[in-house]
Formats: sequence, structure tokens, C-alpha cells
Amino acid sequence: MTPLIVADESAIANSIKSRLAKQAKLSDALTFIDLYSRFASKTGPGSVKNKRAVLYLLKVISEDRISNPKLQSDRKIVSEASDYISKTLKNGGILTISRASSDINNMAFREFAMLVNEENDASEEDLVNDVLSVCQGIDGKYVKFDETVDGYVVSDSIKVPKASNLMICKLCELGWLFRKVNKYVCDNLGKNDGTVAQAFCVALQDELLEYHKLITVLQSQSVNPIPLGSETVSSKGYLSLRRLMVWFVEPMAKMRRMAILVDSCKNLKGGAMAGAIHLHAQHGDPLFHDFMKRLLLKVCSPLFEMVRSWVMEGDLKDLYSEFFVSEQLVKPECLWRKGYQINYHMLPSFISKSLASRILRTGKSINFIKVCCEDHSCADFATKAANATWVNSTRRGLGYGQGDFVQYLMEIVGPILSEPANTISLIQLSGQLEKAILSSSAQYDDREVLDRLKVKILPHGVKDRGWDVFFLDYDIKVPLNTVFTESVMGNYLKIFSFLWKIRRVEHYVLGVWKTMKPNLTSSHFFTKLPKAVRLQIVLTSRKCQFLWGDMNNFVTSLQAYVMFEVMEVTWSKFCNEMEAAKDLDDLIAAHDKYLVTIVEKSLLGENSETLYKSLLVLFDVILRFANVADRLYEFRTRDTANKTKEAKTSKSKGSDADPWINEGRKAITHHAGEFLRIIGQDLDSISKEYSSVLRDFISQLPTQQHVDLKSFMFRLDFTGFYSLATDLGNTWSPEV
Repeated sequence: MTPLIVADESAIANSIKSRLAKQAKLSDALTFIDLYSRFASKTGPGSVKNKRAVLYLLKVISEDRISNPKLQSDRKIVSEASDYISKTLKNGGILTISRASSDINNMAFREFAMLVNEENDASEEDLVNDVLSVCQGIDGKYVKFDETVDGYVVSDSIKVPKASNLMICKLCELGWLFRKVNKYVCDNLGKNDGTVAQAFCVALQDELLEYHKLITVLQSQSVNPIPLGSETVSSKGYLSLRRLMVWFVEPMAKMRRMAILVDSCKNLKGGAMAGAIHLHAQHGDPLFHDFMKRLLLKVCSPLFEMVRSWVMEGDLKDLYSEFFVSEQLVKPECLWRKGYQINYHMLPSFISKSLASRILRTGKSINFIKVCCEDHSCADFATKAANATWVNSTRRGLGYGQGDFVQYLMEIVGPILSEPANTISLIQLSGQLEKAILSSSAQYDDREVLDRLKVKILPHGVKDRGWDVFFLDYDIKVPLNTVFTESVMGNYLKIFSFLWKIRRVEHYVLGVWKTMKPNLTSSHFFTKLPKAVRLQIVLTSRKCQFLWGDMNNFVTSLQAYVMFEVMEVTWSKFCNEMEAAKDLDDLIAAHDKYLVTIVEKSLLGENSETLYKSLLVLFDVILRFANVADRLYEFRTRDTANKTKEAKTSKSKGSDADPWINEGRKAITHHAGEFLRIIGQDLDSISKEYSSVLRDFISQLPTQQHVDLKSFMFRLDFTGFYSLATDLGNTWSPEV
């Protein structure tokens, strides 16, 4: 069927009436007008909703009976269909569809195939094969590369429907991107333009190899038959243009990213190229993040090897001038001052200037001792130490790893700490701590430091949970206990408890986002529910998302304040004072000042007790919200849980099955409505309590003496929304 151009239902009716009048069939025209008026006025249950399409179908059938000689042999079937539709129109305008016989069904498939073949000079199987060829940089039979438009186009000599032509243009974008990336690899692989550039080409080549494997699989799938509704009717190829659109989503995204990298790096080399690639790795999509991480590890490998050779052996192995430490040919007496310097054009973005200066001084010192002092013992000792502590590129490689220890520890001990405190085993927690160390970047820290890290459980009551009593302790021995006394360690315990609470709340908030992210409408259980219940689910989920947004904003702002305004700034000041300390008394005084500052700025001091209690209440409300959100998620994925439960209960006849399934659709509707009503009430209650406590918390911030808390106030209320809400009092709510 060709697409409908006339969008007006009455226009189609007038066209049919005019054609009957021109054919001198005035009685038929009058009959049609009467039937159409009754057909158009019929509304309500059982009536045809898309009347325009029915009129268009009748018009096309009538025209094909006259103009298309290939369908004359089937005029009897078309006539019977037209008479059937006409009779149903006379019966009040209600169109009913009965189950066709297998002969009529097979005939319909053949009719459709004939219509498609008449509109296309090329079959869809040939077009699919052309697209797969184009995606490998090879011109197809009908789809070829046009230099004038710089893209793949369908040949003008064949007739292809507009929709198919549009899909082919979209699919062939992958071929254009592949052509661009492959040309860069072929032109630059093997050239003497630097080791980083060569590593980049090799990394791209590995990705293209995986891409070729996918295309090969798709080509093998294209010869399989398409399963159709009739067993006697089949097609030549399993793949269609629409199926390719789905298959090409992920490869298109990766190939587009590689093409962008090729454009960004074609005039760069060395550290500048590595920095440019690293800038594109700052992406929140897990697909892009994993892809760029894999690419960066290969690209930066030569650069990290240069760093290792320079800081461990004092040797500068830079044949193509791509390292950020450059060498000048000078006299031995000028070697220290002018021999080596930093080339900031080759400094990668992930290496700070201060770190680059330390790398320069370290390598320059070893090089000076070797060249000017003719003493190689220092370099030999560094090499031996590297073999003991340095993990080379074949095992780990240098990288820009994140502090993932706490996050991993939170994930593996979370289920344990949710249990009552009196049921938790200290041995089990110690094992989980060791597992977190070995599974994160913390495993590369000094072993003596790691061995001093212990798990402890505070004295607890009957109602306490593991989260309330768990803390990490550091075993302090002589001479460190001179600085880290019992009172000092008590303050550290207080700070750890506060930071642990923040990370716990953040962990749960992120967990809620992971459960909210899947599309609830894809659930089979969701599609079985009545429209009213589905609407209620959508509204409840939306309410949950809005409340999550408010809570996430608060947690993110609080964590940013603690980490950047409290920890980072205070630690930097302490390091400066520690360097300036002349004796142990100065060091102890600087450390005490550092600790007191953190306690005060973190709302843990005596003057902030009321504010801290409000903060703990906010944490408790957020955790209760996470509980409700998890219950809503379990409801939305109930069909998956039911299938698992049915599989288990089918083995034991005595087990009780899910009552929602046994009682039928009405029971599902009733239970779903009751459940969503309770969830909605819980969300409303939490929302009101959260807004009230948050308003009270923000109103107390201006009364605090520490000036940095004003920064926290600005983070929470940079638009003045909460201040206005405080003035309005009880009239404010998050739903407004």
C-alpha cells in the first residue's frame, strides 16, 4: 500500500463520490453518500476508529480491480471482500473481522509480495546485502559511494520507496564512518610518527576487527528465512532494513566516536594525542566509558613506559619527541639547569603540572647521578625496587585509576550490615574488607599500611543494625601514638561515622536510580493491567522520580561540600603547616588544628548538635524513601518474579502459588490498585516529612558560626527556592 497523502477523511469520501459520478453511476454515488453519513456518525464501542483508513482501503481495492491486470484473476476474492465490507457498513457502520481461512491468508501474503515487488526494482534482500557490503567499505550493486556528495546513495536507475531510501541513507552512515576510520588506520599504521600514534592505530584496528566479526555474523544471518505467519509462505532473508537499524545502534555509536577521535588526533602525537583522547573519555554513558577506557589503556601504554624508564632509570627514550620531558644537548656543567625541561605542548590533560614537575625532578636527579657523578648504583637500586613494588605493563600498567575501594566495600558489606548487629560476624566482615582491598586499586598501596587497617564493631543494643556499629580502625603503634592519642582517635571515629553515613545514603540513592532507570512499560505484567491501573503506575513512578531528584540534589550537594570545602581545603592547609613545623610540638599543634577544623565544618561540634540531629533525620527519611522505591520496583517487575516462583513451585505440588495469578484479572486489578494506593500514601507522607525537616535544617544554617557553611547554604539554595519556602511556611511542598 502506498502511503496516504490526503489527510482529511471527508476529502477521500468526496473523491470516491466524484469518481462514481464521472462514471455515470449516480445511484451508486447516492448510495455511497447515505452509507458514508451513517458510517461517519457511528461512535462508541464496536465502531471503527480509523474511518479514514477504511475508506482509503475501499478506494484502492476499487481502483486495482480496474487498473491492475495482474489482479484480474483474483477479482472474485476482492469482490467478496468488498461485498463483505459493504454489508458490514450497511449494518450500522460496525466493522467486524473474522478469522480468514488458510487459502485466503496465503493469498493475502502473495498479494502483498506482488505489491511490494511492483514498487521496488530491487528486492529488500538485495538492498540488505548492499548495506552490509557498504558497511565494509565496498560498493554494492545498487548502493554506491558518490564523491560529489561524500556519501553512499542509491542508484538513480532503480525505483525504491521513499521510506526504504531513507533507511538506507541512515544505515549507510555506518559505512561512511567505517571508511573514514579505516582510511586513517591504513594511512598511518606503520609510519614513523610516534609510538603513541601507532598504539592509537593498533587500538582502532582491534576495534575494527571486532566490528568485522559482527558484520560477518549479520551476513550469515541474512540467508536465513524470515518466520512469517503462514507456514507455506517464506522469505529469502532473515534480515530486513528495519532489523539492521536495531543491530547497528551500538556499532554506530562506537564508530561515530572513533571518527570523532580520528578528526581530533590527526595532527597530534605523543602526550598531546593521549590528552585529546582522554578528554573524550569524560562521558557518563557506561558503553562509552568502557570503550574509551579500553582504548586509552592501549594508547597510553607507550607514554607510561617512557615515564617508568625516566623516573626509575633516568633514561629518556623519546625517539619521536612525543614525551612531555624534552632533552637539550648541552655541556655537562649545564646539564642540571638546561639539559631537561617540560614541554607543555606534550603534557597530557590527566597529568597535572605539579606531578609533571615531580617526574622531571626525579628523572633528572637519577640522570645527573649517572652522567655527571658516574654512579649507577642509584639507578640499579631503583630498578630492583621497581621489580618488587612496581607492576609492569604486562600485569597492570600505569593508569589513572579511581578511588574505588570505599565504593566496592560498600557494595559487598551492604547486605551484611542490613542485618541485626548481634548476628554479624567480625570474621566475615574482615574477609570482606580483604576482598575489597584485593578487588580495588587499594591493593597497590603499601602492605604495611593495609595490614594496619582493621574492622571493628561498636557496643550495640538489641535494635541496632550493622550500619550503626561498623567502623574501620587503624592500628596505631609507637611512635605514631604520640600524635594519634585515644582522644584524637575518638574524633577520627566520629568523622568516619559521619562520612560512612553519607556514603551509605549516597549508595542507596544511586541504587534507587538503578531501579528507576529500566522502562516499566516493557514489563509484560504492565501490559496486562487495565488502562486506569497503568496510568496510576506511571503517575506513582513520576512522583517517585520527582522526590528522588530533590533527595539526590541534597545528597550530592552535601557530599560536594564535605569533600571539597572541608576535606580538601583542610588537608592542603595541614600539609603546608606540617612542612613548616620545626619540631614535634609544632606538628602536634598543626594536626590538632586540622582535626578540630574538620569536626566544626562537618557539623560534628558541640555548637552544631541540633543541626546534626536534623541531618540524621534527613538521612533516615531518605533511607525510608529508598525502601518504598524498591517496593515499587519489585511490583513493576512482578511478572519476572512470578515466573521464577512458578518454576520453583511447579516441582513441589504442596507449595502455594501467587494469589494474583490464581485469582485472575480482577484480582490483579484490585491488588494493584490497593498496592499503588499504599505506595502513593507512603510517598506523600515521606515527601511532607522530608520537606519539613529540610526546611528546618536550612533555616538553622545561617545561625552557624563557621563561614564555610555559607558555601553549603549556597549549594543547597542557589536559586533562593528554599528560603522562599521557609518564608511561606506550611504552604510549600515539593509537588508545587
